[in-house]
Amino acid sequence: MRDSTRRALERSAELTRQNRFVEAVETAEAVFRTADYDEHREIETWLVDHADDYVRAPATERE
Repeated sequence: MRDSTRRALERSAELTRQNRFVEAVETAEAVFRTADYDEHREIETWLVDHADDYVRAPATERE
């Protein structure tokens, strides 16, 4: 996955935690629209692995 894609997904999670849902969806949607087939699979895996990031701060932010 491209670094820019990962950063956008992390930003989307951050915006979601801040209840800024419209911005979160816009950020994630831009990533989905530009991803190719292989990157879509990587995004899917990342989202499953990081689902908790969308409802609580990741460990690095909590420390």
